[in-house]
Amino acid sequence: MTLPVLDTVRPRRAGRLQHERLRLWLRLLRASRGMEAELRERLRVTYDLTLPQFDVLAAVARREDGLTMTVLSRYLMVSNGNVTGIVDRLAKDGWLDRVEIPGDRRVKLVRLTDRGASDFAAMAAVHERLVDELLGGFGKTETAGLIGQLDRLVAKLKKRGDNERLRRKPGGKI
Repeated sequence: MTLPVLDTVRPRRAGRLQHERLRLWLRLLRASRGMEAELRERLRVTYDLTLPQFDVLAAVARREDGLTMTVLSRYLMVSNGNVTGIVDRLAKDGWLDRVEIPGDRRVKLVRLTDRGASDFAAMAAVHERLVDELLGGFGKTETAGLIGQLDRLVAKLKKRGDNERLRRKPGGKI
């Protein structure tokens, strides 16, 4: 893969706003990683559960009728192979079931067991309290403002990604 040449003559000194945006990005990364580390540790210590396992349970909990492995992997943005191992462990631990779809033996739905639904409700409550604790320094107005600003950023990134995919030629080259 060839990277585009940005400025081979001499590096430019970043403008003040450009530099501040770089600092913002680094703070977002640090905050995200710090919160994720706290959540991972709490799930591990309290439930002997990984964050990806929690994410699978959360995704399946949103759909009482269950999800196919393909839909689940797309929702989580990971490969079917990654999801399969996680689902296997959660099924072995009694939190998930695989249920055949009538008329299609090739595809199975993944659903929470009764125990899985009960346990996940407790896990989700602990998760929500921890997130609330970690973000407790933000009031209602600040929280709403941050959500709005981050939503704008996500929309901008999605639009850029959509535009990039539209510009790509078959075979993945621009």
